[in-house]
Amino acid sequence: MSENGVKATESKINIMDVPIDVITMEQAVSRVFSFFETTECHSVYTPNPEIIMAAQKDKALMDALYHASLIVPDGIGVVLASRLLKGPKLPERVAGYDLVQNLFAHMATTDYTVYFLGGAPGVSEEAAKVMQKKYKGLKITGTDHGYFKESEEEAVIQRIQAAKPDLLLVGLGAPKQEKWIEKNRGVLPVKVCIGVGGSFDVMAGKVKRAPVAFQKLGLEWFYRLITQPTRAKRMLQLPVFAWEVVKLSAKNKNK
Repeated sequence: MSENGVKATESKINIMDVPIDVITMEQAVSRVFSFFETTECHSVYTPNPEIIMAAQKDKALMDALYHASLIVPDGIGVVLASRLLKGPKLPERVAGYDLVQNLFAHMATTDYTVYFLGGAPGVSEEAAKVMQKKYKGLKITGTDHGYFKESEEEAVIQRIQAAKPDLLLVGLGAPKQEKWIEKNRGVLPVKVCIGVGGSFDVMAGKVKRAPVAFQKLGLEWFYRLITQPTRAKRMLQLPVFAWEVVKLSAKNKNK
């Protein structure tokens, strides 16, 4: 990591060693569609400050992020950090849920297919029904819940292999989903894997997303905190992340 916590290339900015693409939502959708035209399996992740902080102590998670084909800034805190530190600035938040919704809207007019893996039993199936109703023409080739045992993992992989989807959405929660994708993408006949966290719960209507006003103000994290108090412990990483960014910024200014 550079002394100010950021190392930039033409298209990426590294925040605390996590390489994040300097990209807009429209460009991210276009990039994923370009992956559909290749023969390899591409991984796409959507880190927020919690995930970036977790990666500082979790080498397997950091390795997964490092090997990703595309990383978009899901949290507004990540965008703000890029604007505080030296290097290119992230133009906007690219929320993972919104990225997937935009992909569905475009995929519905194509022959590209998607597979849902994750959530509690029954949730991915319900999410698939809702999404196919919302996006007429969307082709979902299979669903599986995320509560499978290690002994059942091979059977899950075999079902995905049989379905051969272009896009695999993995909703196992971070960092489990990132590690799972990194471990298995070599045997998955998939063009793109995206870690989607709890998105299936939102798609299925089990969990409400923050009102648009909260989203626009960058306060979706706060809405989740007040509606899901069990997330409080995880949310403690937000001020830690902010403090680390402030220290890096101050260090740079004092040079």
